[in-house]
Amino acid sequence: MTATAMPYENLGDALATDYFYVREEFSDEQWQHFLATRRFVDTEVLPAINSYWEAAELPWPLMRRLPELGLLGEDIAGYGCPGMTPLARGLVNMELHRGDGSLGTFLGVQSGLAMKSIALLGSDAQKQRWLPALAHLDAIGAFALTEPMHGSDSVSLETTARRDGSDWVLDGAKRWIGNGSIADVVVVWARSDQDGQVKGFLVEKDTPGFTAKTMEGKGAARAIWQADITLAGARLPDEARLPEAERFVDAGRVLVTTRTTCAWAALGHAVSAYDTALTYTKQRRQFGQPLCSFQIVQDRLVKMLAEVTSMQLYCMQLARLEDTGRLTDTIAGLAKLNNTRKARQVIADARDLLGGNGILLDNHIIRHMGDIEVIHTYEGTETMQTLIVGRDITGVGAFT
Repeated sequence: MTATAMPYENLGDALATDYFYVREEFSDEQWQHFLATRRFVDTEVLPAINSYWEAAELPWPLMRRLPELGLLGEDIAGYGCPGMTPLARGLVNMELHRGDGSLGTFLGVQSGLAMKSIALLGSDAQKQRWLPALAHLDAIGAFALTEPMHGSDSVSLETTARRDGSDWVLDGAKRWIGNGSIADVVVVWARSDQDGQVKGFLVEKDTPGFTAKTMEGKGAARAIWQADITLAGARLPDEARLPEAERFVDAGRVLVTTRTTCAWAALGHAVSAYDTALTYTKQRRQFGQPLCSFQIVQDRLVKMLAEVTSMQLYCMQLARLEDTGRLTDTIAGLAKLNNTRKARQVIADARDLLGGNGILLDNHIIRHMGDIEVIHTYEGTETMQTLIVGRDITGVGAFT
């Protein structure tokens, strides 16, 4: 069966933004993941998510559906994970973020950060213990790199790992840790007192000296919890150390793929905003005419579509490069900064086209406007990605 022949009750809506026919690049497997996730978003996420977002509550019923849909673990092979292609992984993340940034971020933390760290850097025993449980949501994972004084400058992290006999003792603080207060296992990055290098550790929630507190007062991604984490003499056996996480660059191996996910996520937010604006301006009448009949409205819709289409092409090429082993951190960084920048503008234009109705949660745009700010910031801000790519193309570093 070809991709274009696959049934979907809202197929026209699903392809409305595919102006350059990128769907023709999808395999049957990729298309099935796309359609299954879209159905889930349309029938289960969108009718329910606003109440969770407004109340800053975790959408547990929706989160529990992720393993049932075979989404947790994304492109990891084995251990109960689906082993998706890079393109399928991107499509799934795009669609989840089209529904809600919090749910998409939960997938990103669970699969792209916690599980990917263990899959890439863990021992066989660590993989056997944690990956199946995380894939079935019998356990929740988190990834603790960012610190209160080290966000963009994460390589300067101050959390320490001191060797004490056969154990390691961790001291320090982490901030903005998604899932941190509900996680069963947290991938913690700390600097070793032996060689000064950054290493990764698996810290379980009941470890003495480990505490996590949910952060409050967020205006974005309200349906996922970030945490402040404190490590005060948290003692771990050497078996808790990720054996392949010996330097900060090893954390970077995990972050390369999550930055591509950020590009796909930004696309999902932009697609939602564009679709809403197009539908609204066709239905809304002002001055005796549909809003879409006015030249200035059409001009803005076309410019929004142009941005969405260019974001799609970025994402498609990311998937191709990852498939062939040519994806680099600078390519991923350029895609992230491009797509988050464009998504912010598309969402702002959509909110404006809806007028006062644009700030109502019922129309979803204001939620996306807040949530895109999260993607714009995490995994390296636009400013940091610009400097990293700038260093790559000029050979000159503009920061220490």
